[in-house]
Formats: sequence, C-alpha cells, structure tokens
Amino acid sequence: MDPRVWRMLALLGVFAVLLEVNGDDSYLNAVQNTVPLSCSEGFTELGYYNGTVSQTDSGSPCLKWTDFPDYVQQYPGRGLGEHNFCRNPDRESNPWCFFRQSSGAIGWAYCDCHQGAVRLAGGSSSKSGRLEVYLNGQWGSVCDTHWTDRDASVVCRQLGLSEIGTALQHSYFGPGSGLFHYARLGCRGDEKSLLECRSRKFVTSDCNHGNEAGVVCAPPEGNGPSLRLVGGEEDFEGRVEVFHDGRWGTICDDQWDDMDAEVVCRQLGLGGIPKAWSWAHFGQGSGPIQLDAVQCTGNELSLDECRHSGWEQHNCDHMEDAGVSCNPYTDGVVRLVDGDNPWEGRLEVYHSGDWGTVCDDSWTEQHAQVVCRQLGFRGGAEVAPAGAFGEGAGLILLDDVECEGSESSLLECKHSVWGRHDCSHSEDVGIRCHRIENNEVPLAPESTGPLVRLAGGDNRKEGRVEVFLNGEWGSVCDHGWNDVNAAVVCRQLGFTGVSKARPMGYFGAGKGTIHLTNVRCTGKESFLGECPSKGQDSHACKHGQDAGVVCDYLPEPEADIAVVGTHTCGLRAGAERRSKRIVGGYKSLRGDWPWQASLWLRSQSKGNHPLCGATLINSCWLLTAAHCFKRFGSDASRYVVKLGDYHTKEQDDFERVLSPERIEVHRKYRTESWEHDVALIRLKGAEGKCVSFNPHTNAACLPAPGSKWGKRPASCVITGWGMTDTEHPSTLLQAWVPLLPSWQCKKRYGERFTSHDMLCAGSMTSDLRKHADSCQGDSGGPLVCQGEAGRWVLTGVISWGHGCGDPSYPGVYSRVSRYLPWIEQWPFKKGGQEVLLENVSLMPCLFKQIHEAAESFKPKQQHPKEQTNELSFHMGASSY
Repeated sequence: MDPRVWRMLALLGVFAVLLEVNGDDSYLNAVQNTVPLSCSEGFTELGYYNGTVSQTDSGSPCLKWTDFPDYVQQYPGRGLGEHNFCRNPDRESNPWCFFRQSSGAIGWAYCDCHQGAVRLAGGSSSKSGRLEVYLNGQWGSVCDTHWTDRDASVVCRQLGLSEIGTALQHSYFGPGSGLFHYARLGCRGDEKSLLECRSRKFVTSDCNHGNEAGVVCAPPEGNGPSLRLVGGEEDFEGRVEVFHDGRWGTICDDQWDDMDAEVVCRQLGLGGIPKAWSWAHFGQGSGPIQLDAVQCTGNELSLDECRHSGWEQHNCDHMEDAGVSCNPYTDGVVRLVDGDNPWEGRLEVYHSGDWGTVCDDSWTEQHAQVVCRQLGFRGGAEVAPAGAFGEGAGLILLDDVECEGSESSLLECKHSVWGRHDCSHSEDVGIRCHRIENNEVPLAPESTGPLVRLAGGDNRKEGRVEVFLNGEWGSVCDHGWNDVNAAVVCRQLGFTGVSKARPMGYFGAGKGTIHLTNVRCTGKESFLGECPSKGQDSHACKHGQDAGVVCDYLPEPEADIAVVGTHTCGLRAGAERRSKRIVGGYKSLRGDWPWQASLWLRSQSKGNHPLCGATLINSCWLLTAAHCFKRFGSDASRYVVKLGDYHTKEQDDFERVLSPERIEVHRKYRTESWEHDVALIRLKGAEGKCVSFNPHTNAACLPAPGSKWGKRPASCVITGWGMTDTEHPSTLLQAWVPLLPSWQCKKRYGERFTSHDMLCAGSMTSDLRKHADSCQGDSGGPLVCQGEAGRWVLTGVISWGHGCGDPSYPGVYSRVSRYLPWIEQWPFKKGGQEVLLENVSLMPCLFKQIHEAAESFKPKQQHPKEQTNELSFHMGASSY
C-alpha cells in the first residue's frame, strides 16, 4: 500500500473527529508536490532518518508518534516511539511527521532538516558574529530585546563551538539586511539546539535593524563562573549549575539558603524574590558536583565570591542538588503547561510559593473563558479532553471552582479552600484559548477590559502600570496621565483610597511593548479598558515615559529619629521594612539609600539632573567632592541641597530642598590635580538639629580606624543619578561594585593614582550589562560598604576616572578613611566659640583593613607602570 495512504488512514483512524469534512487540503497537496530540501545528516545505514529535527518545513511542531498507535504498529523497529522527531519509516527520501493545523485538524508534512540551523555573520572569527537562523527557507535575525547569555550558550553548543556563549546587543556585529525571525528564544541554557527552547516567540512588528542579537562563543569576562538554571517550568527557576574547568556541574545543598539564592539571582540578572530549594527540587543533575557548603552573605556579586568547600570538594550525591527561584509572581497567577503552543495546556495556578493543578470537576467553557481572559487571549475558550496535556505532579491547589464567566481572573471565582480536594492528577483540567490576530486595541468586555498589574514598586499598592494585551504585558505612556486615570487603575485593582499618578518612568522603565497612550478617563469607569485611549501604533513614547500609580496614598509623618545618643547611622529603615530584598537591575527603591543627597545650582534646581551627589554624614554636614565647586566656586548662596530625593523630575513625598550655610573645600585641593578631592557642606541650623531623620533621610556611618574587615574586600554599592547609555536617568540608580587592589589602578592610571588617599572599584568585565562604575553614580556621591553589623559605611567619594563604563579603567574614589582627621576635627566659629564637628564614627568600620586587604592583592613581582592617554573626567554631570 502507498505509504501516503497509510498516513491518511492513521489520521482518519485516530483523529477523525478533529478532521474537517470540508477542510481545505490545498496545503497538503502543495507540500506533496514540492521537492523539499534533502537531509544529508541523521540517516542510518538502512536509510532511516534518526535525527532530532522536530518541526515541519513550515515551522509547525511535530506530534508524538505514540498518538498514532496503528501507524507505530505498522512500522515496528523504525524509530517511532514516545517522541516527536521527524522520521521516514516508509523510506521516503525525506523525513516527515504529523502536525496540528491552526484549524485543529491533523495533517502531515515533510520536515526541512535545515530548519532551525544557525550561523554567525559579520564577526572577526568563526566564533563570533550576528546570529542568523534558518526558518521556512530563509535566513533571518533574532531581536536583542530579550537576548541572554543562556540563549547564546545554546547557539554555541548547536554550532559545536563552545559550551558557553556571551550575548551581545545593539547590532554589535553590524545590522543585517533581511527579516527577523524571533523576538525571543527563552532558552534555559541546557538545550542542544534553539528549536528545543520552549519559550520561542516569533517577531511581530517591534524589532528594527540595529537591534540584531550577536554572539561570542566564549565565557563572559568577570562576574565569576557562568551559571544557569535547569529543570524549572519558568525561566527564573531551576537547578543551579555552574561552569568550571570546561564542564557544567551542580551544587550540593548543604547550608544552602536564601542568601545564596540572592547572589545567584543577582549574578543572573534576575529580579524577583530569591528562594533556595534543596533535595533536587528541580530534578537531579548529572556530571560533577562543583561546589558544597556555600555560605554567602547576600552582598556578593558572584557565587564564587562566597565561602565554600572548594571546587569539586563535597560529600554529596545528586539527590542533594541545590536549586533557586527568583520569583516575580503573586498569588493567583495562572499558566498553561505541556501544550504544543502557548495558548493551550494543563492549567496551573500559583499560591503561597508553589504551582499546582486544578481539578476539572464541573468545568465548562465559561471557566475556561475566565482563564483565557486572565492570560490575555481575546477569542473563545474550551476545556480540553481529559488527559490531553498529561498529568501534573505535586500539589492540586483548587477544586470546586465556580465561575460565572465574567470574572477577570480565576481568583474572583468561588472555590474550595486552597489545597483541599477529592481529586487525583488524572482529573487535572486542560484549557485551549482561541486567538484573535489583529493589531486593534480591543474594546473592553462588558465588565472588565484588559488585565492590569503594578510593577516595580516598593509594595503591591504602587508601581508602573502594565496591561495585558495580545498575549503580553506592556506599559502605558504617560501622555495625559493624571490622578483621574490613576484612580480608575486603583479601583480596578480593588483599592479604595486616594490615588496618585506618577509619570516619567517613576517606577523604572518597562520592557517590551507600550500598549496604550493618551488615556482619558472621566473617573467614573471601573476598569481602565473602559477609558478612551490610543493604541501602540499611535505614539512615539519611550519607556522613560511609562505611567505609574500609587494606590491608597497616605503620606507618612516625618518621624524624627535623630535622638541624641541614638546610633542610627548606616541603617536603611526603608529597606528593612521589606520582608525580602528584591535583587536585579540598577534601579533602586525609594528610601533604600537615605543618606544620598544631591547638589544643585540654585538657578537650575528645577532641572532634570543635579550638579553633583553628596552624602549626609550627620544632621548638619554632608561630604562631597571638591571638584564639584571648580566651575562655580564655593559661595554657598549659589547652591541648594536636596534630601530624600528619588525622582529628579517629580516632587517626592520626603524630598526637602535646603540651603547650605557654608562650603569647606579641602585646603590641599588644587584644580589641576585630583588629590584631596573632598569637601564638606554645612547646612543651616543649630548644630545637630539642621535636618530631622525619617525612613527616607538618615546619615551614613564614617569609618573608625583600627577596626578589622577580614581577609578580602567588601562588596560595595554606588548610588546616584549618573549616566547610563549616555543618558541621565530620572530615578536613583544603584550598582554593586567590588573594591579592587591598588596595583590595578596604579597600572592603569600611573602616577595620577595615589593609593594613600584614593581607592578604585569597578567590575573588570567587558560585558557592559554587568559592568558598573561611577557612571552609575555622580561626582561627590557615595561609595558605601556594609559591615558585619549590617550598617553601611561611607568608604569613598566618587571622584574621577577614564571614559565612562570602560572596563579597562575602573572608577577612582577619594578614600574617606584618609580624611577622618580633617572631617572630624574641622574647627569653625559659632557664637565666638570654637566647636568641633560632631564625631559620627559610630561603628567599627573597616577602612584601614580594606586598605590592607586591597594591598594584599599585590603580586610578588612589581608591575611596570603604564602611562595612560589624557584622561576624560566623566563623573556625573560634572565633566570639566
């Protein structure tokens, strides 16, 4: 019998219900009449294809052969089984497979063995270049918006070049001239080819030439050995694997805790709440166990900076593999898993830190409609046949769900107590959502409209407004954004108090699509979708203009904690109120760095960017850089100081604008030199009572000589409104930077660097996404390090450097410990009586020992001095 007849019989025998009687079969005829590309690899000696291609030549995913038992029985021993790889059991010249058409009908098609092939173009060697992917007969690029090192590593592995790859953005190897295939790959990092990456998303219309992804098949420099998360359902969770000595391996869970997880999340650049998992929660790994007894403080930049037992020194097996989640989810989030497409799968819901399934008792289309609406799909919905997407594992979280069909999320439906059920996983409900593919902003359903969430805030009552349209979350442009719009958003989210609008990317810039602009609510609406607005093709907004809201707005009273005799320096009251730290990214949260101050010219105090940064060291005094006054002089009447500032373009609740009484520049500072680059600012007011402290205003501690730091330098933080990608941001930035040994700066800066009164810090990596220096701060701003008691100590004052973000030339800071006598004993006249500046060194802190630890990094053989080119002094806005 003709093998093609067998295929059609298999289709009829197994999927007759799904086939459309009057369906259009022109596609199948077209496939049969073409001459597909031949497959030159993957064939056995007997002529049977045994490769791993699992897509048709049109890009559709293949179905498992076991879905067609009659066909498997007809061709025993020909490679058919519990997989979806293309095969040619009938000895066709090209492999083929069964697949599901968009209508739901089942068809078969040839496979293109070149489908998913990758190549690198435009690079200086075979191991680097612009990524191009072969799909549907054409080579195309990948957009760099969601491009990661994990994606790059999979590409390098597929090409057989390396186990590790570095992702580069912004058309690093030049723009392409053709089309884009993918908006994202979403690889975990352990896949053998990019077609195995489960979160691939095709480009719609939001990527342009200049945004092509690039690859270097080599480990990224700096930030320690590469990490990846494997075996999780989401990109932000999985078994932790570390690359060392040319091999990927796991970590034993002895002493594994949330502080270790925080460092992993930071090193991977993931936000969310860090959580440690043990006992191979994400499955057992293979290969070496690289680390054991890891003990992080939580401040390290990379996992190898944490204490551990030594590489491959352990007493564990893979049952103890450690895992991590960097979880951005909140209770009630839903997802569909184990489907062939993102719009179908077994339903899982998130609650109290765990994912679980939902029992299918009494489930109908109106239940499915609620789930699909919550996921952002705007077509119809259906409950899949029992077992269509397999059985789940773990918890069954919901049973006896009762939906009316108009709810915006599953949480609004009645249901039994979380975790209480009388079901087994054979009753796990599956869902199929129907898509509507157009670019129109949807009209609001009768009672809801698009889902809304808040992101980037300190708590659930505030954040950047994001709406879910066309299957993805996106932000709202702040054109026309006001308190009336904010009130509607808060009402939709269930808040009843006063609402405040926050424009200009107040809660940080979002990613992806900006869905709406010119939102014009009347204030009577219950949902944002009811307000008139314009869609994504009607604006020229950037993410720096993302709209935000504060719900249940209630200004906190200014509680004065500056009580005489109370040692409050170096404490971050705003950060300590949060139960868990949220890591990842440069953006800080309001109140995180309460000693950060900004110095402005009085005539420009309503501008967008301060002249310099400064650090509050007690109620009346601030420390900054002397060169901040080089251009405009030290007349205090020309300047104002802002405390409690977070967003430079918006008035913050705790922001105070104060006038300096006087400015004291170090007497040895010279404008032609960078030595002694420190100055003090005295605020107006009685000594010790110039400003009151509150959760957003507090002093940093000064170092106390003679304390001991330990065997190695600390992980420290710089803050300010500095430059990122040549632009000044509006919100306060933070960046973790390691202190560097003095010889490294001496080598790069020569005689300009003097280790006695300067120190340098920065990330010596060429990966600009991981590199941080004082371009993320401002001239005169703080470099602070956290002591063992948890207090933050002012280690350095941002001073100078070469270029901006150049990994070869780290930032240089005035060493605060060197100037303690000058700071603490500065005499001034008040009421005819000489008074000493209040000593604010309230804790043992480290800096003599930091100096000693940095000096201990010196190599035994003296490094030759190297002269640098003329320096470009770049700090903050003070580029003189």
